[in-house]
Amino acid sequence: MNSITRFIEQKLKLKVNREKSAVDRPWKRKFLGFSFTFNKKPKVRIANESIKRLKAKIRELTSRSNPIPMGVRIEKLNQYLTGWCGYFALADTPSKFKEFDEWIRRRLRMIEWKQWKNPRTRVRKLKGLGVPDQKAYEWGNSRKKYWRIASSPILHKTLDNSYWSNRGLKSLYQRYEFLRHT
Repeated sequence: MNSITRFIEQKLKLKVNREKSAVDRPWKRKFLGFSFTFNKKPKVRIANESIKRLKAKIRELTSRSNPIPMGVRIEKLNQYLTGWCGYFALADTPSKFKEFDEWIRRRLRMIEWKQWKNPRTRVRKLKGLGVPDQKAYEWGNSRKKYWRIASSPILHKTLDNSYWSNRGLKSLYQRYEFLRHT
């Protein structure tokens, strides 16, 4: 570490930040939001701190207590995720992008369910989305909490990917794939 620091500072005339600099295994360090997997052929992955920041921002944008219309919320999400994906598309972990997509849609389903509020409204909305009457009554009158209902088979099928894409939500995974192949 000392010899490399001396070379960088004396020969290259660059300043080394000693607080951020360290010598360690690549998979134990992060650099500009990225890290590496622990494999024979290491892959670039998104650092854990970057994932935590992404989730915190998405939680802020999809807060149930924040009374933003769904269209505005989706627009803000798209703006943020476009930039985030543009930067992190270098990562070799497509499964993470799929995972984030699923999590975002579940958060949006949770908000939608809360906005429907009354059991009568929930039943009416579910029927309007093509759910059979019996199932609509069963789930519309459920006492389960918002997060649990958001992953229920009934909401998962009715408020699916096509529902959210029709509402304007762009898939993070599809953006990732597009950026990787262009």
